[in-house]
Amino acid sequence: MRRRRVRHTGRLLQTIIYLGKLFRMFLFQSDWKVLPMAAVIAGLVAFCVGQNLFKTMEGTLMGTFAISCICVWNGFFNSIQVICRERAIVKRDHRSGLHITSYILAHMIYQAVLCIAQSAITIFVFMSMRITMPSKSLITGFPLVDFMITIFLVTYCADMLALLISSCAKTTTTAMTIMPFMLIVQLLFSGNFFTLPDMAKPLTNLTATKWGLTALCAQGDYNSLPMVSVWNNALKMQNVEINGEKPLQDAFVYLEKNDYRDEILKKTAEQNQNPEFAFDDDVVYKCWAWLIGWTVFYILAAVIVLEFIDKDKR
Repeated sequence: MRRRRVRHTGRLLQTIIYLGKLFRMFLFQSDWKVLPMAAVIAGLVAFCVGQNLFKTMEGTLMGTFAISCICVWNGFFNSIQVICRERAIVKRDHRSGLHITSYILAHMIYQAVLCIAQSAITIFVFMSMRITMPSKSLITGFPLVDFMITIFLVTYCADMLALLISSCAKTTTTAMTIMPFMLIVQLLFSGNFFTLPDMAKPLTNLTATKWGLTALCAQGDYNSLPMVSVWNNALKMQNVEINGEKPLQDAFVYLEKNDYRDEILKKTAEQNQNPEFAFDDDVVYKCWAWLIGWTVFYILAAVIVLEFIDKDKR
């Protein structure tokens, strides 16, 4: 009966049927666990690196890198097994009339709902833990909306990459084996967090973390923040003696007594500004365009791969 129904339904009805199946799996097969997991991960990141997020250059770079990693982690776990675990069913239904575009569209809608929920949960956790959030908006007029759109796009891009991997993988074991490698690629080639050789820098354009980190730094007005690492490292040397004297300690006492500290932090930051993180809507639009472009590419590639599932001898 099921095979006959799939054969005689159109693309829209097939999409609705599979979408209903996915939401039933969410309720009755524990797929809902990705939501509390997102909250736990967001809480850990907020606890570990949230203190200086959007307060200093160093804290913002580290924090936005961690947030991008959260998004990629959530996206990967959302869909890394969803197709390969039912590959035999998809193959059978495709021979009975299933449109792959309908099948992928159902996953796209379902995963988008998950990613939106995870993005909202992440922001809720950050705000509950009193993490500083961007105070100025570049796109919508609402800073938190801009922030959430970026988080969603990074998560959804990673989600669709995982969906492509799940379309190609032979088994769930294979998919889970590939995932750590892809995570490492996303982390290493995030663009501005690790120092990479010049020949490797073009590869950063392939990762969602690079565009997520860049957009978040721009939205947090990275270039207007103070830089404290130079001051803090110099402060560690204040007790160094030279010819029985402590010149650095005397210098620090003088600077703090005359309220020069903030001015020095500002001047230090001016020497370390990054034009890629400019507080400019063009920067954010560019990042969003790259994330959307890669998402579309992964979706089309997944459709093409599954269109040949009938020839799969596995």
